[in-house]
Amino acid sequence: MIRGSTELVAIVGSPIAQVKSPENFNAWFAGHGQDLAMIAIDMQEPALDAFLAGLRGWQNLRGCVVTVPYKQVLADRLDGISGRAAALRSVNVIRREADGRLLGDNVDGEGFLNAARRHGFQVKDKSALVIGAGGVGGAIAYSLCEAGVGRLVIADVSAERAGALAELLGNAFPAQRIGNELDSLEGLDLLVNATPAGMGGTGELPLPAALLDSLQPDTFVADVVTSPEITPLLAFARARGCAIQTGPQMAIAQLGNLGAFMGVTPLEAQP
Repeated sequence: MIRGSTELVAIVGSPIAQVKSPENFNAWFAGHGQDLAMIAIDMQEPALDAFLAGLRGWQNLRGCVVTVPYKQVLADRLDGISGRAAALRSVNVIRREADGRLLGDNVDGEGFLNAARRHGFQVKDKSALVIGAGGVGGAIAYSLCEAGVGRLVIADVSAERAGALAELLGNAFPAQRIGNELDSLEGLDLLVNATPAGMGGTGELPLPAALLDSLQPDTFVADVVTSPEITPLLAFARARGCAIQTGPQMAIAQLGNLGAFMGVTPLEAQP
């Protein structure tokens, strides 16, 4: 029940129907007796500046989660962002200060690592492939480097974008082996799809079939897509005998990271 006294958080993106954050957050709020609620906002890009102006004056709104396609679009429009968000030029969460200033961070990578640890996967010294050099892919790649990944390959439909992310990470983490070249999935410990491939039942795979044929059963395969929960990539990987991590599992794992930044949940919160 939303009352006049209820404080709000939001999630903004487009499309928005597939996101899991509202049900996760609202379940936590209800389960912990909080007079808080999350709303989903499907926003057109031309209206973003007016939306941010509205957020600055929206006194009962504590913050806003940011999803596709606005993570990078909004990074330059806030009043302040964290060091990692600045490095990635991407935000996935905004906090509204009491004076109306909007501060941003990107905790996608931390949420991914939290979920992976719950599966028993440890990143240090492992070999990983991240498909997608956009907002979520960059954040995951950044956190993998922070966690000590041994070798990291970045793939993207835009070779320029993949190269730029590899260069950024190489400069920030000179001890890591980071590149864009991958001829086979053999020897890979972790494969992450951080693209929309497979969203909404399209059946699309994020890699060519010939490359996927080299996937080994000891590779841990993760997808950030939340709907369907079992994407074509995850179905393929599971059939190969791989352990998998779903988009909703990542969403659940990062609830505490997002909520803590907005000041509405403890860091360890789970729905």
